[in-house]
Amino acid sequence: MTASSIPGSDTAHDVPAQDTTGTAGDPVPELQSEADERTIDREGSAPWRSYKECVAALARRIVEAQRNLSVLPMLRWDAGVEDAFRASRGRELPRVSRDWWEKVELEFDPRSKMEELEEIARDVRRDLGASDPFTPILEATAIEYRDVVSLLLARGTREFHRWSKALWGSPKDMLPGWDLCVRDVGLAMYGALARIAAAPALAPDDSDIDAEAAVAELRGRFERVFGEGVVEVVVDADLLADASAVGDRVKLRQGARFCRQELDVLEVHEGWVHIATTINGQAQPVARWLAKGPPRTTKTQEGLAVLTEIFTGRSYVQRARKLNDRLIAIDKAEDGASFLDVYEWYRTEGYDEDECFSHTRRVFRGGLLEGGAPFTKDISYAKGLVLCFDFLREAVLGGRIERVPLLFAGKVAYEDVAVLAEHVDDGMVKPPRFLPPPFEDLRGLAVWLAYSSVLARRRTAGE
Repeated sequence: MTASSIPGSDTAHDVPAQDTTGTAGDPVPELQSEADERTIDREGSAPWRSYKECVAALARRIVEAQRNLSVLPMLRWDAGVEDAFRASRGRELPRVSRDWWEKVELEFDPRSKMEELEEIARDVRRDLGASDPFTPILEATAIEYRDVVSLLLARGTREFHRWSKALWGSPKDMLPGWDLCVRDVGLAMYGALARIAAAPALAPDDSDIDAEAAVAELRGRFERVFGEGVVEVVVDADLLADASAVGDRVKLRQGARFCRQELDVLEVHEGWVHIATTINGQAQPVARWLAKGPPRTTKTQEGLAVLTEIFTGRSYVQRARKLNDRLIAIDKAEDGASFLDVYEWYRTEGYDEDECFSHTRRVFRGGLLEGGAPFTKDISYAKGLVLCFDFLREAVLGGRIERVPLLFAGKVAYEDVAVLAEHVDDGMVKPPRFLPPPFEDLRGLAVWLAYSSVLARRRTAGE
């Protein structure tokens, strides 16, 4: 993974404005210097600021305002919930109700946090103007963080699902440019994976690597990519999942055991994509919002991570099946399946009891255990894979391959890449320092995408 230099695009692209609840003020007049450097002048009431300073200041406010707004820690069930479920022998719903969630306090005052984020959204439009290409990106980011607060306030109610769909979507969402919805992709993959899952040659290795040995192995791998001490890998006795990555830190659950293929996936998915984009985003001097990932970036992050697993040959059948089954489980819950129904479905698919509980919990955390209102974030793997593949293919075939590395410039939404590409040469956006190997040299990837496009068209035409 090395540094890259990315020229700006020759063609300007407008980003559609996002809806906000705030009332925008009048845009501030823009001044142009010979170097095309816009400035913000508040009639002498404050020191002169360049355009870059203004964007950086707004981005910094968004980053500071979203602190303590991480969704997953605030949807966590304590260990006692699983213990009680086991005691009922899986016959009773987990005891997580609206009353239970009301006792789980948020780390911020919801009303003041929402007002703060709405004020930032208004200031973005006032300071940059409605026509500025960064306005809809910064506005949408601030408003999404406000809506995350609404999501958390609705835990344990049907409204939670409404907010989840608004932020991450639904399995019923149509895919742009396709005559398919996300659910259709999941069901097609379910059939394909079922046909090959039993092949002995495709089975992963035995899970004979303990957490301590896995930590040592991953530390060495990450040091070779990022340098010594950049990425922290630790054993965590309190972790519910076998592995978790946040920011530049990876945790492995004490007592968990891993196969070689699982470590390969952790290296690529968490390290080469999620951690690399965090570090690249933190290095942005102006586009500082790219250091953090609001919901609108999730499909791009997860889609890129899964594609990188595939491009590097690190994915495997059981891994792909687990990701795809998450989508199907969400779809079942959205259509009314309860926690017990989905838990039993996982059992019929051959998962062990621990896996059945942990996978089902992912679907119902924050929502209604009776069914009809799941947490939909995990549709992002399948949805993001399709959308990111389409982006890569169109970038290659459309002669805009220089845009591809910008997907890794931080926590990027693929829809924003056209704008980011326009502002590399002027220093507003910094090219990514770390890139996964398949994206360092794009020649092989370009050929693969070209062939896949031609073959897909020929197959469709012949059917």
